[in-house]
Amino acid sequence: MLIPMNEITLHSASWLYNPGQPPISGGALAVRAGRVLATGSVSELKLQYGTAVVAEHPGCVILPGFVNAHTHLELTHFPAWRLRGGLDYHPRTFADWLVQMVKVRRGVTPEETVASLKAGIETSLWAGTTCVGDILTSPELLQAYHGAPGSRRLYLELIGQDTSLFSGRLQKALDTLKTFDAPHYPGLSPHSPYTLNAAVLPAITDAARQGQYPLSLHLAESTAEDTLLFDSTGPLADLLYPLVGWSDFLPSPRRTTPAQFFDAAGLLGPQTLAVHCVHLPPADAALLKERGVTICLCPRSNERLAVGTAPVHLFKKLGIPLCIGTDSLASNDSLSLWDEMRFALDCYKGELTPEELLLLATTGGAAGIGLSEQVGLLEAGKRADFQVVELAGVCTAERLLERGRLRQVVAAGIRC
Repeated sequence: MLIPMNEITLHSASWLYNPGQPPISGGALAVRAGRVLATGSVSELKLQYGTAVVAEHPGCVILPGFVNAHTHLELTHFPAWRLRGGLDYHPRTFADWLVQMVKVRRGVTPEETVASLKAGIETSLWAGTTCVGDILTSPELLQAYHGAPGSRRLYLELIGQDTSLFSGRLQKALDTLKTFDAPHYPGLSPHSPYTLNAAVLPAITDAARQGQYPLSLHLAESTAEDTLLFDSTGPLADLLYPLVGWSDFLPSPRRTTPAQFFDAAGLLGPQTLAVHCVHLPPADAALLKERGVTICLCPRSNERLAVGTAPVHLFKKLGIPLCIGTDSLASNDSLSLWDEMRFALDCYKGELTPEELLLLATTGGAAGIGLSEQVGLLEAGKRADFQVVELAGVCTAERLLERGRLRQVVAAGIRC
């Protein structure tokens, strides 16, 4: 049923649940023009909005759409590309995986990448994700998002060792960011300490500050990254750098860590999302806390690439804000945060409760990508992005993760 944008719709269910708040039995939300007008019990909202159209969801829970804080949706077709290219093997190490990634991507056309990104957008919505923090390797990929439901923080990826080439790439990215408008929100992604020359970092810092662009960066994902940053040796120096023509840019031993590498350039701050952080020593974790950085956990990707498990107990002890992401189908089996949270329950061995995980996937993700004013919570003024989950009986976070079955996804008040 198509509802005119100026009319009010009441969505009612057995429960309305914002993670971190008590579930409302017989809850509902009022929606108009893609935004939430109010939440409460269905009886209260019917009295307040007597002429509203009512959409009933008996035996279900209405909860916010998920925020996937870190993903690379353009890699959704990676498994097929890998098979087509005769590279369908399971890499033994993180460096082997990067080598496989480079070889596979060299055989993919721009048109195929756009189609893959569109598939990733649809797949995410089907899994209850209505907002993403997505990394785009090329400004041309923005076209894939035109007209797509949901909202997103789109980080344009920055990679480069040759300073003579990097300034042009950065300027192209900045020119593209100026064309963004809601529901596309701009950001920059200085990829990682092993793909960026220290000499290009000040320009990124200046651009981010001038444009007030949030940052998303891969940090401390593997021991290979630590080795490269400390003494410029190891599998990244031996395998990745020669493959991509960076051998001449291998620096002298720097005796630093990934976090210190970025911090020296001023790239760690309240608008920075640090992804993975598997091999983050306590001193560097304290540094991230001091700088106001948020950490994004990607447990299934870390397990797939055999890089280890992030020290969540340390992050919680220090009070570092957390969120969660699926990463991409180059290192994961699905783009579902439901799957990610269920895996995380076992992966972190009781360090995160079901309700904490649901918070990471909603308000935590929204804060992590700088969109708390728009998404992550069902309350007046925010986007009407929500999912309808079938659940018999009482609504609890534990029962949702254990027994919930996704039935419907709504973005800006429109069923997807």
